[in-house]
Amino acid sequence: MISSDTFVVMPSATLDNQMIFAKNSGRPAGEVQEIVFFGRRKFDSETKQKCTHIEIDSVPQTFSIILSKPSWMWGAEMGSNENNVCIGNELIKPNSMIEIDNTDQKLTGNDLVRLGLERSKTASEAVDVIGQLLKTYGQGLSDTNDDRTQFLYQNSFLIADPNEAWIMETIDKEFVAKRINSECFYGNISNCYSIGTDIDRMSKDIKTYAIEKNLWNGNGEFNFANIFGDSEREDRSRLEAGKILLNNLTKNNSFDIKSMLSVLRDYESGICRGCSDPIPTASSQISILAADDSKQIPSVHWFTGTPDPQYSYFKPFIFHRTVSVASAKTIVPKNSDGQSLDDGKHQLFKRHEEFYDRLRSDHELHQTLRQIENLCIDELRQMFNTNDSNDEINEIDNLFSDSVESELRFYR
Repeated sequence: MISSDTFVVMPSATLDNQMIFAKNSGRPAGEVQEIVFFGRRKFDSETKQKCTHIEIDSVPQTFSIILSKPSWMWGAEMGSNENNVCIGNELIKPNSMIEIDNTDQKLTGNDLVRLGLERSKTASEAVDVIGQLLKTYGQGLSDTNDDRTQFLYQNSFLIADPNEAWIMETIDKEFVAKRINSECFYGNISNCYSIGTDIDRMSKDIKTYAIEKNLWNGNGEFNFANIFGDSEREDRSRLEAGKILLNNLTKNNSFDIKSMLSVLRDYESGICRGCSDPIPTASSQISILAADDSKQIPSVHWFTGTPDPQYSYFKPFIFHRTVSVASAKTIVPKNSDGQSLDDGKHQLFKRHEEFYDRLRSDHELHQTLRQIENLCIDELRQMFNTNDSNDEINEIDNLFSDSVESELRFYR
């Protein structure tokens, strides 16, 4: 069973009045995710953009992005861009009565995540970008090369920036989207449809599509989840468990990164899955999105790049004009033909894999790793709260790679 969950907590419920985005990415066991940075790129009008399975029209310029992505694909499970737009997607099995042509190569959900980040200044714009790409190229084919998870699926997305957050759910080339109300403290998505009648934006042909598929007669309320979902095949347990966790943790309006860490590390709900699971949590992200008018406090994007967040170390990345790479040690080495070397594993993944059982069995060792993570979190908070100029912030280009080196030293 596919198992991914994406969350957002609105500024009104957080300790520092900042949007907090997060995702646990569930993938087939053994699949490696890279943490990789791509700077801005320019294209001429005739250049095509190569995605996972197809080529599409390019745009004149893309934004800088940081991604957590399976090493074999072009697209991404989750990520952020220089405008502090964050996107995570979930796979959804639609109503079994719906026949969708899946013979032609199309964009994958992970392609749409990356394209949305490369081309969007805001969360709202990302909804439009993804919607237009869906209409033009369609979605299909699997986002995995594992036979165990080959099935027809559609996608949902949670998209956030410092000011607003959207849930977007799709069927074929159509979509609906809901803006999370500013008075609502949180939102989350799992591997099921969740938008009912509370729709703020939709593709112009979605209702016609429902009628043509004999799923709606055109009368009465248009409930997207009821029409296109499959209640018999959907597992809503993690969606509901996530809501309970977020509700409990936002009651005092003091939600922070450590609160979100506790959500992503929750085994009981199934939100966190260990390495022995057929679909473990392969990588995780938390982004703390500073308000646009914040001059001293930048947004911070935390990634693991290793499976099972309970026994992983979240490492910070901050966009800066001189950043050119996240860390070479979270990227799988490849030959000139693009084929993976070193068993398809990056250095951090291999060392974590070797150390994983020790972390699970040695409580003191595990707590030491947590202390290193907490120290990093607290030091960043202190630096931003006491800094009176950008001088110190300008020295953070190597923040992520330095954190990777610290983790590698811990594993020696």
